[in-house]
Amino acid sequence: MKDITEKKDFNEHPEKKSATEQTSRLSGAVFFFLCLIPVFSTIAFGGVDAWALGLNSIFCAVLAILWLADSWISKEFRYHSSLLQIPLVGLLIIGIIQLLPLRSFDNSGNLLSISAVSSLSLDPYSTRFFVIQLVGYIVFFAAALTFINNQKRMQKTVLITIIFGAIMAFAGILQRLASPDAIYGVRPTPQAIPFASFVNQHHFAAFMNLTLGLTLSLLFGKALKKDKSLLLIIAAFLMLVALIFTSSRGGILSFFGVLAFVFLPMFLNRDSGSETHDQKEKRGFRNKFLLLAGAFAAIFAVVGAVFLLGGESSLVRGIGFSGQADISSGRTHFWAIALQIFLDHPIFGAGLNAFGAAFTKYDTWNGAFRVEQAHNDYLQILADAGIAGFACIAAFIYFLFKKVLPHIDSSMSHFRRSAAVGALAGCFGILIHSFFDFPLRTPSNAFFFLMFAAIATVTIHQPKNERRHRQR
Repeated sequence: MKDITEKKDFNEHPEKKSATEQTSRLSGAVFFFLCLIPVFSTIAFGGVDAWALGLNSIFCAVLAILWLADSWISKEFRYHSSLLQIPLVGLLIIGIIQLLPLRSFDNSGNLLSISAVSSLSLDPYSTRFFVIQLVGYIVFFAAALTFINNQKRMQKTVLITIIFGAIMAFAGILQRLASPDAIYGVRPTPQAIPFASFVNQHHFAAFMNLTLGLTLSLLFGKALKKDKSLLLIIAAFLMLVALIFTSSRGGILSFFGVLAFVFLPMFLNRDSGSETHDQKEKRGFRNKFLLLAGAFAAIFAVVGAVFLLGGESSLVRGIGFSGQADISSGRTHFWAIALQIFLDHPIFGAGLNAFGAAFTKYDTWNGAFRVEQAHNDYLQILADAGIAGFACIAAFIYFLFKKVLPHIDSSMSHFRRSAAVGALAGCFGILIHSFFDFPLRTPSNAFFFLMFAAIATVTIHQPKNERRHRQR
C-alpha cells in the first residue's frame, strides 16, 4: 500500500515501462469515470430516479474495479490518507448499526398481524438504500483524492466543471422561457418546480453556487490568461442569471456567502513586492475601486437581463417580496418535528433517510402533503442519525476548512490557489444553503460537492522542472 501524500520522485526502470503504461491507461480510465459520474447524475434529473441511482452504483463499482486493476498491475495500492474520509465512513457505520435488530416491540396484545420493525431505523428499507449510496460516495471521494493528483488533471476537472455548469445554466434559462410540461419533454414533475435537468429548482440553485464559486475565483484570481477571461465572464453571467431565475431565496443568500468567500482572500492578500508603501496604497485603492465598479456593473447587467427575459417574478420572489406559497413555506413546522424526532432518538436517530416515516407520528397537519425531508440538512441529520451522525458531519466540515484555509496564502501556483479558494467557496455556499433546504440529498450535488472537497484539499505533485521554474 502506498500513501500518495508522501509520493517521492524516482527514475523508472526500463523493464517497468510496460506495466507503467498499463497503469497509466487504467488511471486515465478512473479519472474519466470521476468526471463522468457527476456530469451524468446532473443530466439524469439530478440522479434522483431509481434507474439513475442504479447506474451511478454501477459506475462507482466500475470505478472501484479499475482502481483495483491499476493496483494489481502496479503491485501497489495507492490511496490518499485524508482525514475527510473518516466522517463518511463513520456515517456508514452508523447506518449499518441502525439496520441491526436492536429494538424490541411488545405485541402481546396482538395489535399487529405482522411482526413490527425490530431495527433501530424506523424505515430500514430507506436506510439500507441510503447506506448503498454512501458506499458509492465514499468510493468516489477516495478515488477523487487519489487520482486528481497532478496539475493537468486538476485543470481538466476545473474546466470541465465550469463549461458544464455554463451549459446547464444556458439550458435552464431556455427551459424556463419555454415553460415545458416536462424535463426534456419526457419527465413530468407534478409536485415540484423543475429547472434545467433538476426536478427541484432550489437544488439547481445550489449547483449553480458550486460552479459560480469556482468560476469567479478563476476570473479574479489571475489563474488564466486574459484572452480566456471573456469565457469566464460569459459563464459566470449565465450562471448568475440562471440562479436568479430559480427564484430560490436560499440559493441567492448562499450566493452572497460564495461571493464573500471568493473576494475576502483578495482583500486580505499582502503582496511583498518592491513597491513603496504609497505605491501599494494607490494600487490597492485603484484595484478595489475597479473591483467594486465592476461588481455594480455586473449586478445591473444581470438584473437588466432578467427583466429583459421576463424573469422579474423570479427576482421578486428570490429577494423575498412575494406571497407565493408552496410546501416549503412550512419549514418551521418541519424543523419543530425534526427536533422532536431527535429528542426521542438522541443517540443514533430514527434512521438514515427515515425522516419521512418518522414524520407521520408527529405531524399535526391534515396529511395532504408527503413530507420526506426536513428542509434543513443539519436538523435532519440530527433526526436521522442523532448526535453520532451530527458529529460526523461537523467533523467533515471542520477537517475541510482546517485543511484548506492555512494553505490558501501559501506559495502554490495561481491556478492551484484559485481552484482551492473557488472549490471551498462553492462548498461554503452549499453548506449555507443546507440551512434552508436539502441540496446534498440530490446525488449530483453530493458528487460535485465531494469532487470540490477533493479539488480544495488534494496534494498536487509537480514535475521538478516546473518547481524550479516557480522558484526562480
